[in-house]
Amino acid sequence: MPAIKMTSHLYRFFPHLKGRTLTAPPGSVAEVLHTLNEVAPGFTDYVLDDRGAVRRHVKLSINNTVVLDRKALTDRVGENDTLFIFQALSGG
Repeated sequence: MPAIKMTSHLYRFFPHLKGRTLTAPPGSVAEVLHTLNEVAPGFTDYVLDDRGAVRRHVKLSINNTVVLDRKALTDRVGENDTLFIFQALSGG
């Protein structure tokens, strides 16, 4: 099963995910995020906008490749892949 990993500061919003091994069945990025949302309700609300596209402050990659389809999330996450979820930090 594909693994799901995220930057550590996302655990501030979803502390029950910290220290867990997160996996999902192979499929599109949308399907993998939906599976994660079942474990952590509200997760997709945090990383996706009201149209279901990736929010501006979030970056996704599959292994070492940036997810190209940020609107429909059709990039495929294979059996041995890892979906990385990065939240950008900003401030001044």
